[in-house]
Amino acid sequence: MSSVLQQLMTVQDFWDLPETDMHRELVRGEVRETMPPGGQHGAIACMLAMLLRVWAKQTGSGYVGVEAGYILNRDPDTVRGPDISYVRQDHIPVSGIPEGFWNLAPDLAVEVVSPGETADEVRKKVRDFLGAGTPLVWTIYPRTQEVIVHTPDGLARTYTKTMTLEFPNVLPGFSCTVAELFE
Repeated sequence: MSSVLQQLMTVQDFWDLPETDMHRELVRGEVRETMPPGGQHGAIACMLAMLLRVWAKQTGSGYVGVEAGYILNRDPDTVRGPDISYVRQDHIPVSGIPEGFWNLAPDLAVEVVSPGETADEVRKKVRDFLGAGTPLVWTIYPRTQEVIVHTPDGLARTYTKTMTLEFPNVLPGFSCTVAELFE
């Protein structure tokens, strides 16, 4: 009986792939494709990105992006593209915002959970970010209008519509209610 060794893709191989309409990530050397998200997903991501961007611009605190790729692991390589991300100003390389993938973990990674995503898929994304050093990961659930906040201590805290998202250690001066994300 013979076995066939699968060639794992590198970050560079992944970067060189032709573009498609599918959302792609590189997970432990293997490409994962998903359908583009729906309208509700886009509206929530847009609202949070806008709130974070206004705050970051006013305070000069860093970069806010959508679906940017982050190299979270090497050999095998993992590149994840959270729906929204934030990188503190003092973590941005001297060379500036990269044209390609970020070679660091974001300070905040946000995933808006799509109807077709499984709990296992969401947990793997959260673990990849936390394992790479991201101090704050939010998973937003449109159906229940909740945000689950994950931190490196292994705890997950649920925030409902009336609660305020405020994390001064990572996002100094930023604050919004969960309800604002669903307006």
